[in-house]
Amino acid sequence: MTIQTAPGLAVSEADGVLTIRFDRPEALNAFTGEMVVGVIEQLHAVNGRDDVRVVVLTGSGGAFSTGADIAGENAHEGFDISALDAANALVRAIIGCDKPVVAGVNGIAAGVGLSAALACDLTVCAESAAFLLAFARVGLMPDGGATATVAASVGRARAMRLALLAEPLPAREAHDAGLVSHVLPDEEYAEGLASVVKRLRHGAPLAQAAMKRAINTASLTSLEPALENERTTQTMLLRTADAAEGMRAFSEKRHARFTGE
Repeated sequence: MTIQTAPGLAVSEADGVLTIRFDRPEALNAFTGEMVVGVIEQLHAVNGRDDVRVVVLTGSGGAFSTGADIAGENAHEGFDISALDAANALVRAIIGCDKPVVAGVNGIAAGVGLSAALACDLTVCAESAAFLLAFARVGLMPDGGATATVAASVGRARAMRLALLAEPLPAREAHDAGLVSHVLPDEEYAEGLASVVKRLRHGAPLAQAAMKRAINTASLTSLEPALENERTTQTMLLRTADAAEGMRAFSEKRHARFTGE
């Protein structure tokens, strides 16, 4: 059964699995504020529910999510601190969920979409998927904890390359670099994702919750400082002429002309 909890989301439940599907394929599943709030509410609601054993985040169409929706002529005017707080709350909800959360990355994961995928406990990708820290293209910095999660997975040099040059990282390279847990040929992706979810569904829930907490505690020690630093610095960047120009250029499908102002 599919439940429409918010515009742009399709939520379904079956056999102990809650699937949250980003459902704006015409916009490459770019996040609206309503979508982010809806996902957070679903993640909070499953905590303590014995009938839900696994949560899956995935996208409709050819994308996982391209992150915050910055389309439109004056997008920079509506993209403010509340959007950053929502992104941080989403990442905290994924990590804090007492169920295993699996990202089914069916296509491009960019911006906060990438941040959400990396916050998940397992990231199962189609081989045609790719990851992109596109913030530099619009005069901003990575947020949603990506400055911590990317560097923790692939190291400083690769993180700098991804952030500063905004180069797409194909799923196979992401797997080889330790950024994601699984990559599968496109024709095997759906079956492979279902297999991973099935194994988790039949696992010991208390042990899974304990493992998740322990590994996150040990490996994400820099996440909270990163979230706070991103929030502070991104807030300043959002006030710059470069950020406004970057978002206008994105909407107009042209290269931005940055001036350092």
